[in-house]
Amino acid sequence: MPNNNSNELNELLTITFKEKASDLHLSAGHYPTLRAGGRLVPLVKRKKLTEKDTEGFARTLLGDENRFQKLIEDRDSDFSYELGEEVRFRVNVFFQRGKISCALRLIPQRVPTLEELNLPPILQEFTRPSQGFVLITGPSSQGKSTTLASLIDEINHARTDHIVTIEDPIEYVFKDDNCIIDQREVGQDALTFADALRATFRQDPNVIMVGEMRDSETMATAITAAETGHLVFATLHTNSAPQTIHRIVDSFPPEQQDQVRMQLSSSLLGVVSQRLIPRIRGGLVPALEIMISNPAVSNLIRENKVHEIPLVIETSAEVGMISLNRYLANLIKQKEISLDGAIQYSLDPVELKNLIRR
Repeated sequence: MPNNNSNELNELLTITFKEKASDLHLSAGHYPTLRAGGRLVPLVKRKKLTEKDTEGFARTLLGDENRFQKLIEDRDSDFSYELGEEVRFRVNVFFQRGKISCALRLIPQRVPTLEELNLPPILQEFTRPSQGFVLITGPSSQGKSTTLASLIDEINHARTDHIVTIEDPIEYVFKDDNCIIDQREVGQDALTFADALRATFRQDPNVIMVGEMRDSETMATAITAAETGHLVFATLHTNSAPQTIHRIVDSFPPEQQDQVRMQLSSSLLGVVSQRLIPRIRGGLVPALEIMISNPAVSNLIRENKVHEIPLVIETSAEVGMISLNRYLANLIKQKEISLDGAIQYSLDPVELKNLIRR
């Protein structure tokens, strides 16, 4: 028989799904809270949660006493949770001030297309090469995983390839079309991202998706995979193309950094940095910085002149590159977002205001 915590949790997950919220937050001392349209919405008709409630939710989500004991040891846990056969959540259970909290991200049932995500068609170009390295970057909760899933599904429908994904946890469950897609979950199907990535060399993949590059070993293996005939997609928590390149290079010891620059200059196809901006009419709309690697970009990476990349992006609109500020300015002019909303996400608000005045 389901316990009270199980019943209450299922009710809250059902509300999250029906209200089309992106997230559900469960914290002691607070009402259960949805994130809808980028804003937190407490469910004030329900009772505030106690420490006992959130522990009960965690036990239900984890589903196993051994996994709960591991949470006690590790102090947080990432995994996926299914409500019925169709509804999936990405879950993080963690301790705060000695109490358990849960953050659940609703994963849509179907992988949305680039068009449905309001992403520019130029991103399709990253799905066409047979090898290279594509990075989707940005802060947490800005749609990186969904953009990545959309690109992979584009390949799934357009090519006949073997795709291996490495995720923690698995989010979107792909349905094979023209491709064979093997999805590996770190912790369940592999010990670490680096172990799983190394193993792909024996699995005959054409395309590899790395959910997150957390260490230099994973980065080095991903770059090698891109150099040796694979199309590799990965994410990083960085704010721009230059910062992304610096983050990768700086992850290595000084004596290896020149070699890494050489490898990146030849294997990198592009960097897409993404934000989700509140729309004037409700909901969220993506704003992107798009850097496509061309001879000028490759030279700047190789020569350690990464600080000059923004100028190349600004002067290469004809090939599909665009700066974040120009993308934000275009959305303002289209009356999709407000200036105040854009300024919160701009890395250079003064320049953004100058673009709006032109």
